[in-house]
Amino acid sequence: MRGRWSSLAAAALLVAGSLLVPAGPALAAPAFKVPFPCGQSWSGQTRSDHSPAYAVDFNRTDDLGDPVVASAPGTVDRVTDLGGTSYGKYVRIDHGGGYTTYYAHLNGFNVSVGQSVGYGRVIGWVGSTGGSTGPHLHYEQRLNGNDIQVRFNGTLALYWGTKTYTSDNNCAGTATGTVNTAGADLTVRSGPGTGYAPVGSVADGAKVTIYCQTSGTTVTGTYGTSSIWDRIGTGRYISDAYVYTGYDGYIPNVPRC
Repeated sequence: MRGRWSSLAAAALLVAGSLLVPAGPALAAPAFKVPFPCGQSWSGQTRSDHSPAYAVDFNRTDDLGDPVVASAPGTVDRVTDLGGTSYGKYVRIDHGGGYTTYYAHLNGFNVSVGQSVGYGRVIGWVGSTGGSTGPHLHYEQRLNGNDIQVRFNGTLALYWGTKTYTSDNNCAGTATGTVNTAGADLTVRSGPGTGYAPVGSVADGAKVTIYCQTSGTTVTGTYGTSSIWDRIGTGRYISDAYVYTGYDGYIPNVPRC
């Protein structure tokens, strides 16, 4: 009887001459990151009349020519220039398991078809090619050719509206600095310059974690004159002229914002 049931079970898997194999579990999505260098903050917009609907348009001030990086490891399978229509200059990366990402309206390319890329690899630069009406990055995540709602680090992007996203893509490391103002609290700004709004302060002698550094307003402080600003949190910057880091200038292995 046992053999008979085994034969019946095997026969049940045969339909129209084909062996039915139970489907395996779906492959997990890659850990997609924001498609810009570590520490950078970008405004990402979604809208229901976008084409395709789940794409994200990224902008920030003076972003023409800013680097665009791979949001996950994969293989570049398309580097295409559609001229003055549609995506214009765009790159597609195949991440395996049916997942791909698109980077459109680029100003130029920095990769070629067949090239393997990892997190943070510069693939091109923000532009306004194709059907774009101004510089921005049009970004998509797709599964088996269909656009899907974008996720970064597994967290769903905002649908619908505009949200600021801060990249942790290929963050090489952080550093610790010590604030030295000879007594006064140091003002924390919303951006890298004295013209940005104050958003708090840190005490003299406080230790801070520096996530990335960028250039901004030139300030004369405890450690001379410097245009370097340290990002110590999302939307929180302090002048490096008041921070002891052990380096005269940019800190090695700490990314640029």
